[in-house]
Parts: sequence; C-alpha cells; structure tokens
Amino acid sequence: MDLNEENFRLLAQYLQQTLNPDPNIRRPAEQFLEGVEGNQNYPILLLHLIDKEDLDMTIRVAGSVTFKNYVKRNWYYDPEEGKPDKIHETDRTAIKTLIVTLMLKSPTATQKQLSDAVSIIGKYDFPDKWPQLIDEMVEKFATGDFNVINGILQTGHSLFKRYRYEFKSQSLWVEIKLVLDKLAKPLTDLLVATMNLATTHAGNQQALKVIYGSLVLVCKVFYSLNYQDLPEFFEDNMNTWMPSFHKMLTTDVPLLRTPDDEDAGVLEQLKSQICENLCLYAQKYDEEFSPFMPQFVTAVWELLVNTGIQTKYDTLVSHALTFLGTVADRTHYRHLFEDPNVLASICEKVIIPNMDFRKSDEELFEDNPEEYIRRDIEGSDIDTRRRAACDLVKILSQKFEAKIFEIFSQYLQVLLTRHSENPQANWKAKDTAIFLVTSLASRGSTQRHGVTQTSELVPLPQFCQQHIIPELERSNVNEMPVLKADALKFLISFRSCLETSSVVACLPLIIRHLQAQSVVVHSYAACAIEKILMIRIPGQKSPVTATELSPLAGDLFSGLFGALEMAGSMENEYVMKAIMRSTSVLQEAGLPFMGSIVLPRLTQILTVVSKNPSKPHFNHYLFETLSLSIKIVCKAQASAVESFEEALFPIFQAILQQDILEFIPYVFQLLSLLLEMREGVSQIPEPYMALFPFLLSPLLWDRPGNVTPLIRLICAYIRQGSGQIVAYSKLNAVLGVFQKMIASKSNDHEGFYLLQTLLLHYPMQELQQSLRQIFVLLFQRLSLSKTTKYIRGLIIFFSFYAGKIGSANLVQMIDEIQAQMFGMVLDRVFIPELNRVSTDIDKKIVAIGIAKILCECPSMVNEPYVQFWPRLLESLLQIFEAQTEGSGGGDDDFIEVEDTPGYQVAYSQLNYAQPKVNDPYPEVTDGRIFLVQNLAKASVAQPGMIPQLLNKLPVLPKEILNKYCAQAGVQIH
Repeated sequence: MDLNEENFRLLAQYLQQTLNPDPNIRRPAEQFLEGVEGNQNYPILLLHLIDKEDLDMTIRVAGSVTFKNYVKRNWYYDPEEGKPDKIHETDRTAIKTLIVTLMLKSPTATQKQLSDAVSIIGKYDFPDKWPQLIDEMVEKFATGDFNVINGILQTGHSLFKRYRYEFKSQSLWVEIKLVLDKLAKPLTDLLVATMNLATTHAGNQQALKVIYGSLVLVCKVFYSLNYQDLPEFFEDNMNTWMPSFHKMLTTDVPLLRTPDDEDAGVLEQLKSQICENLCLYAQKYDEEFSPFMPQFVTAVWELLVNTGIQTKYDTLVSHALTFLGTVADRTHYRHLFEDPNVLASICEKVIIPNMDFRKSDEELFEDNPEEYIRRDIEGSDIDTRRRAACDLVKILSQKFEAKIFEIFSQYLQVLLTRHSENPQANWKAKDTAIFLVTSLASRGSTQRHGVTQTSELVPLPQFCQQHIIPELERSNVNEMPVLKADALKFLISFRSCLETSSVVACLPLIIRHLQAQSVVVHSYAACAIEKILMIRIPGQKSPVTATELSPLAGDLFSGLFGALEMAGSMENEYVMKAIMRSTSVLQEAGLPFMGSIVLPRLTQILTVVSKNPSKPHFNHYLFETLSLSIKIVCKAQASAVESFEEALFPIFQAILQQDILEFIPYVFQLLSLLLEMREGVSQIPEPYMALFPFLLSPLLWDRPGNVTPLIRLICAYIRQGSGQIVAYSKLNAVLGVFQKMIASKSNDHEGFYLLQTLLLHYPMQELQQSLRQIFVLLFQRLSLSKTTKYIRGLIIFFSFYAGKIGSANLVQMIDEIQAQMFGMVLDRVFIPELNRVSTDIDKKIVAIGIAKILCECPSMVNEPYVQFWPRLLESLLQIFEAQTEGSGGGDDDFIEVEDTPGYQVAYSQLNYAQPKVNDPYPEVTDGRIFLVQNLAKASVAQPGMIPQLLNKLPVLPKEILNKYCAQAGVQIH
C-alpha cells in the first residue's frame, strides 16, 4: 500500500465504518482491515493517519485502537510456527523510529493507545532489538516540557509494569539492570526537580495538575522497578525517596482538591500510589525500610482518620488500610498495636466507618448492579474500602483474637439492636453487622467451596437462623433488597461451613428470589442456586440430586428464564450459569421442561445475542446449556437430533455468513456434537456436506480459536462420510490442512489427530498415493523444529501406523525416503524419547505398535536393525512401569472464558460438548498382556530367535517381562 492521499482517504473511510452500529456496514469494514494487515506500509499508513490534525478525532482514535490491536496480534512472530510474518521488516524498523515521537505529540485520546503499542513492542523487542528506546526516553526528561515528560513516564509505566508479574529469570534480571543503570538516577533527579517545581508553582493550579500528574507516574515507575528485588541504587537513595514520599503523603494541596465526589483527583491518585509503594517495601524489604516505618504508620493512620467517605478516596483508603494490615501482620511490629486502646481506636475510627454501606454504594447497587456484583462477590473489589477493612479485621483477629472479638462483639450488639428498633429506617446497621460477622468468621476460603475455615468464636449457625433466614422468609421479595442480597451472599460464602441440609433446605426460598426486581438480588439468588447445586461432600453423593431438585424444577426454570426477561438481566451470566447447572443436575428429570420452556427460550436467546455478542461468560454458559440439552434429549430419543438441526442450522448459518467471530468456535463444537450423534446411524445429511468446502477455506484456519473445534469437525466428517468426501474430491484440501497444522508448534498435535483419523476411516486406495509425501513432511518438520511435544506425537503416530497399516509397511515407507533411516528413527527418536508417552491410551497405541514392530517385522530381526531390538523393548517396558499421567479434565465448575476484546477470539472448550476419547483398540484391554502374547507367538513362529534377543536385556527388564508373562499366563520359549 503506497503512502498516498487515495489510500489515506480509503483507510479513513473504513475506520469510520468500523464505528457503525449496523453489523452489515461494520463487519465488512473490519474484514477489509483484517485482509490488508499483511500489506507493506499498512501500519505506516495508520500512524500517518493518526498524526493528521485535520482529520476527525473519532477516526484518529479508531486508527490508534486499530494500530494497537494490529501490533498486539502480529508483533510477536515465531518462524517455526509456519505462519507468515504479517509485518514487513522495513515496517518494523519504521514503526520503532516513528512511534515514540508521534506518541509524545499526540492528544491524550490517541496517546494512551500508542503508549500501549510501545509497551507491546517493547515486551518483545526491548532491549535486544530496540536498544535505543531507553536512551530516547531519558533524553526527553531534559526537555523540561512536562507534557512530553508525562508521555515518556506513561510509556515507561506501560513498559515496566510487566516486571510486577513476570517470573524471575536471567533475561529479566539483565533487562531490569539495563533499565536501572540508565533510568534510576534520571528518575530520582526528576523526582527531586519535580518536588521543587511543586513548591515554586504552589499558587498555579494548572501547573500543579501537570506536576502532580508527573509525580503519580514517577511513583508508578518506582513501584515497577522495585518489584522484583530492591535495586542497589534505590536502597542507597532511600533518604531521597522516603522523605519525599512522606512529604507528598502528608502535604495537603488545596488547589488540587476537586469538587467531584466520585472520581479521584491527581492528589488522591498520588497518595494512593505512595501507600502502594509503602506496602511493597513493608512486605518485601522490611529490614531496609524499618527505620522509616514508625513515621509512615503515623502518617497513614492520620490520613485514614482525616479522609472523608466520598468515593473518590476509596482506592487511597483501601491501599492505606492494606499498609496497616501489612505492618500488623509482622510480629516485630506487634507492639505498635498491642495496646487495647490502640486496637479500640483502630476499630472505631478506621474499620467500622469503612465497613458502613454508603449512599454511593446504594446508588451503585441500584444504578450499576453489574459493577456492584463485580466488586462484591467476584473478589475483584480489591480496591474497595470494605475489602481492605475486612482484610485488616482478619489480620487483627488472628493476632489479637480475644481482644478484637470483645471489641467487635459490642459493636455487633449495638448494630443489631439499632436495626431491631426500626428495621425499615436502620437497615444499613444490619448490613454492616452481617459484613462484620463475615469478616470475623472467615479464616480461609477457596473459589470452589467459599469459606472453608471459620473462627470458633463466631456462632455461624445461630447467626444464620436468627438473622439471615428471616430476611429470605419475608413475603415481599422486593423489600429491602440490600439485606436480601446480603443474606444470599452469606449463604453463598458459608455454604461449606453451615450444615449442608440447612443450606439445601433454603433452595425454595432462594428460588422465590429469582422474581425480585433488583438485578443484584436475582443475580445472587441464581449464584446461590448454582453454588448449592455444586456442593460436594467427600465420600458421599451430591446433596442435591435430580430426585431432590425435580419437585422444584418448574418454579426453578420459570424463575431463571423469567429473570432473563427483566431489565438489566437480558444477558445475566449468573442466571445462565444456574440454568446450565440445573439442567446438568436434573438430566432426564428435566425432559418435561425441555420442549416447553428450555429449548425454545435458548434458541430465542441465541438468535438475539448472536447479532451483537457482548458478554463472553453468558455466551459460554448459553452454548454449554445447548450442548447439554442436545445430549440429554438425544439420549432419550435419538431421532431428536433432526429437530435440533432444524432449529439451530438457520442460526448457525447466519453466524457463519456474518462472520460472528466470537461464536464461530462454539458453532463448530455444536456441529461436531450433532454430527457425532449420527455416527454409525446414517450418512452425512446434505446440509452438512454443503458446508464442508467452506470449512476448508484458509481464512478460517488463520484464526487460532477455530483450529481445535474445526479439526474435530473435519474428523467427524471423515469418520462418518469418507465416501462422500471422496466424491467431493476434497482430500488434497484436507491434506493441506494437515500440512498447515504439522508446521505449527502449537497445532502439530491437531495434525497428528487428523492424520490418524484419515488412516482409520479414509479409503486406503485413495490415501496411498499421498502417504510418501506425508512422511516427507513429518521428517522435514522433525529436522526444522524438534520439540518434545512433536516427538511424542511422532512416536505415537508411527506406532499407530505400525499397528493399523503394518510394521513392515512402516519400515519400508521410511527407508524409501532414505536408506536405513528407520534405524536412525529407532536410535534417535523411539528409544531415547519413548518415556515422553504418558497417558493410558497413548501407552496402549505405542505398546501395540512396538509389539508389532518387534514381532511382525522381518527387518527388526535381521541386520542392521536387530541391534535395536532389545533396546526398543527395554524402552517400552520402562514406560509401562512409569507413573501414568491423569487425563486432566475434572468437573466443569470453573470455565475459563477469554474476555479480551479485539479480533482474536480464543478457543473455549465446551465441557458438555467434549469429544469422546477414541480408543482405536477397544479389543485390547492391557498393552502389557498384548506385548507378551505377541512375543510368545513370535517365538513359536521363529524358534530360538526371540529368547536369544531377550537374553540381551539387562536383569531388571527381564524381571519385568517375566512378571507380565506370569500375569498373562504365557511362556516365551
């Protein structure tokens, strides 16, 4: 693409169209941009377009987002993956030359996107391929222009932020050392200079905003650079940094106070970041930080006591409370908190005020229930006052249990008395009381089970009966919704600690609350149902089975699907997950509701959400429920598969035609499930065959999220309709897919799966002419990129081939490519690497294949290959004796759903649409028995030969083999 006005105009037009709400306009524009990604100059065109000041700002912002996503998708490139590099080398160089300068002069709206792009490029290229970046950044500090300096600091923050979560490694240390050598002193000098400027410009509000914005970023960069270890430079300069932190923490700047009660101003952001930095030092560098500790404890305490309850202070208060908790958790600072008066003061002035349900919380509960839930039960309220106050209570109650319980018991009594005096007016007192009990009682929890350890001093069952159940028993489900939500959350949290029968007995009450108008209440009701259905008691059957749930099923499904019709809950993931779980527990007992409620509503919902998918978790549970419904109904009535196809095919067709990226991997999984339901019953129906050529189109295979479900679907076609595929003359296209898979390190296992399916089910006379080329490709990949995973796949495939096609055929095929190459395969692949094979099915395939190589292949008992015979057998015996690896799996409770915006849609396996594990040898129950039986047969066929070879085995393998012979009741003579 040339850099000319015509291309600028064209690009701007398509970017404008990507903002159009009409998918018929938006999607073609997105597809066009995706299609030109590989063109030379495309990213440079985008950067120049972002820089055009006369262009509409919305288009420039769209361009910057598109550029960032382009970099995110394509900058990392591994030539061994077998995919083309979409970014030309000249473009890579040009981007790195242009981007920093462009970012620094860009308006805020585009600067953030470009800064993120710099950090993505830096992640892969810095420092080795972009050594000048850090020098370029440091140079800009000297400009004195704080707009430029802040841009550099923002980029530094984006670039170095990954030091906070990356695993320690030599390359990481080298990189951090390089950054510290070049940046630590300039950053410290910048801190001092900026602090001085803050004093100089104390009366200039506009200047102070920019200066304090710089200080926030300086403190963020400081945090990242200090996270992995305490750098020597910062340790030597603690007397510069710590007094500066103290001054910034304790200085009030009236000109920077904001009238806004919601959003934190720059002053709050700065103090919050300083508290975070202090937490880091208190947790990790306690010894070096200890001289400064008392003054910071005092400063943070005073800050907490004097900070208002407005929302804008929430993150600051949260980090300040976390700092106090960190200090309280250290035994050698125990003396700071031991005084009963200090503890009472902390409880009264810091903890209780930050546990209260504020007006802003109430507004959030009513106006933004999704965010309220996210903070409250999803555990992402890490920066809320309540969570931090709760954590502080836990630490203090562990260190000073008796005293803390004595103090809080009094508060609890006061709160509950206040509520009982006037429940309508004083409901917030009970809300605080419930939260306080939760904080005091919790000692340990997991996502799967909720709270698992509690304090013996808190009588949970009694509290639940007296104060929680009555809230759910009130006749009006819409009355005092916050307390309803609190009661439901209490049951969710303590479901593993309360008597299971008591929790299960609450199900009818909880189901009733699905009708509540409050989004939070009916979401918590759905969540509680789902969690209770998942309760497991070790050694016992599930407390809630289909028998217990069946009498409630009508109200349950009506309530859940009714909740999805309420405003604000059209795509409620908690409700959809509860529908999935209820369907799973009920199984056949849910059939009476399938035709009348469940399936019509699910297809209706799918039709609506497929027009504009926006909730990944909701969508995932929707497809899970559809998969489950298909399996339950078709198990009861096999012919029902046609009804499902009739209902779902039009929707699937629309999704594929409109290229709804988020849903396509799910559609492929459901098509596989439906097609597998027909296996062994009929030919593949025409609508499926009409789709087959489309499934082989290269664009689909370029998207990583499609690969696994597409391979499964193609294999389902091959298993059931290989004759029809022959008629369509599509073998070469299928082999093209195999070639693409085998060239990729991440997808080579899919290539082997496809190849094994072809060998099992495709007519051999059709496949024969391509086999040599297939083997050549396999050896090419082995020489170009030898990975552990690939070698394991190759061993299993060669074994599979020997078992199914013939061991002599395998040796001949390999030796035709290069004379005596099979000997190299044995010596360099099979014998040293056989221990990579770990799962039971794979061990069986390998055992049968190697048994046939040892016993049925004439070449193996003659020169030059006979030397490998004992070693190959010994390697096989070793993998039998090794610990078998589990197959993974587990239950379906926690489904990870990719939630990243952008073009790339990750593959999320549907638990209820998982493929059956295909055992190519169902008639063989034990590979060890098969091995010794075949050795015995071979010894009869070739008298004296096998025992002579077995004598060359070391002692231990001989003993193992004798043990197997005894188990199988065979003798080898």
